Parts: sequence; structure tokens; C-alpha cells
Amino acid sequence: MVPRKRKDLVSFVIPVYNEEDVLPQLFERMDALLGRLDADSEVILVNDGSADSSLQMIRTKAADPHYHVVDLSRNFGHQIAITAGIDRARGDAIIIMDADLQDPPEVAIDL
Repeated sequence: MVPRKRKDLVSFVIPVYNEEDVLPQLFERMDALLGRLDADSEVILVNDGSADSSLQMIRTKAADPHYHVVDLSRNFGHQIAITAGIDRARGDAIIIMDADLQDPPEVAIDL
């Protein structure tokens, strides 16, 4: 019997800092993207000390097994948040994007 080839795993690392207004749209677009990928996927949402309801929103979203939360104890800054997410990621490939949708998630298909 030939062993079944494991699908690649793609990790998305998304730092989040006070993004409560855009998170619903981010989640909708990420869910659509994950459904189109020809790979397994995970989304690492890194809360970088948000003072709004972002942490609660990403914790709620983490009920979906594709989503995981890293909660930093305070605002350490964008680069540290990215590093914390990369440390948690298990993917064969890691895609870093900002929660503010500056870069459309859909372009990940082209990668």
C-alpha cells in the first residue's frame, strides 16, 4: 500500500492591534480564502495589547479550528507580534498579513 501524501500546511500570521471595526470583514474574507486553498491551513491571530474588543472577537473566532490566538500581555509592536505568530505557526509556508486589510487576503492564492 502506498502511503498517502500529506497536504501542505499554510499558516497565516496576522497581528491585531485595535482592529474591532475591520475584524468582521477580515474573518469573512479569510474564511472564503481558506475554502479556496488547495492546502490545509491555519490562521494565527496575534493580539498585540489591543484596548478595544479585538481580543474578545478573535477569541470567539478561535472556536473555528483553523483559527488560533496568541495574546501578548501588552503592546510590544508589529515586529514582535509577527515573531510571536511565526513561533506558533506550524506551516510549510507562512504568509504574514496585516489585519487592516491593507493587503487583500485573496492575493495569497497567487503565492
